[in-house]
Amino acid sequence: MAELPIIVAPDPRLARPAKPVAKVDDSIRKLMNDMLETMYLAPGIGLAAPQVGVLKRVIVVDCAKADDKPKPYKMANPEILWQSEDMMVQSEGCLSLPEHYADVERPAEVRVRYVDEQNEIRELHAKGLLATCIQHEIDHLEGVLFVDHISTLKRGIILRKLAKTKRLNASAPV
Repeated sequence: MAELPIIVAPDPRLARPAKPVAKVDDSIRKLMNDMLETMYLAPGIGLAAPQVGVLKRVIVVDCAKADDKPKPYKMANPEILWQSEDMMVQSEGCLSLPEHYADVERPAEVRVRYVDEQNEIRELHAKGLLATCIQHEIDHLEGVLFVDHISTLKRGIILRKLAKTKRLNASAPV
């Protein structure tokens, strides 16, 4: 397994939709494992392939609490089949928008179909934080960031701060 570089916004690659995976083979399994390692090291609870520069419909999530045993999900071609009418507001962050958070309202529960690492079709009913995380990562596959769900003013502030940080880091002596 290998740690992958995470793309930080603003970056046009994060706005591109990802392509479906034809089959979960060894290369996709390696990508899933590398993404999971990258997510844990970051640390985070979810990561989408476009965030590491791969435009494939692959996500990994693990919302287990720090004291609990890890419970990772590796998903190719995830799609939401159903979402609850009940909504929930969560403070969301993103590894591609480091140190920035905002309240986002999303359905409290979802049922998702995906292809697992063994190339088997699975369905999962998720609620709470896991539902939020899955929706957040699926958004990445469509080129959507969590800041696209908040006000234009707040989004602009966050993206300007990230752009400034990128400029400062690029001009800093090594």
